[in-house]
Amino acid sequence: MLTIARGTSIVTENIFENRFKIFSELKRMGAKANIEGKTLVIKGVRKLHGAEVQSTDLRGGAALVLAGLMAKGTTKVKNIEYILRGYENLDEKLNSLGADIIKEGE
Repeated sequence: MLTIARGTSIVTENIFENRFKIFSELKRMGAKANIEGKTLVIKGVRKLHGAEVQSTDLRGGAALVLAGLMAKGTTKVKNIEYILRGYENLDEKLNSLGADIIKEGE
């Protein structure tokens, strides 16, 4: 959500050292951010655009799904095993709220 918020947001992570790894994928969608040690500085953009991105962990994968829902165009999230492991029927739940999520192979 901070990727499209107006202004600059600062997030500091003191527990999980690779928490911001997902931002390289969010940048592919148009997010603007810089990692400075344990701090992530996010500059909000007007919109994100769809892209092919890759999940690297559970929470990061969920963040990519939510970013894809906010993005203009189509977003394809690869390595969804991480997401499926931690969020039961996430696609069905989000689709019931109006999302348009399709799991390949189904």
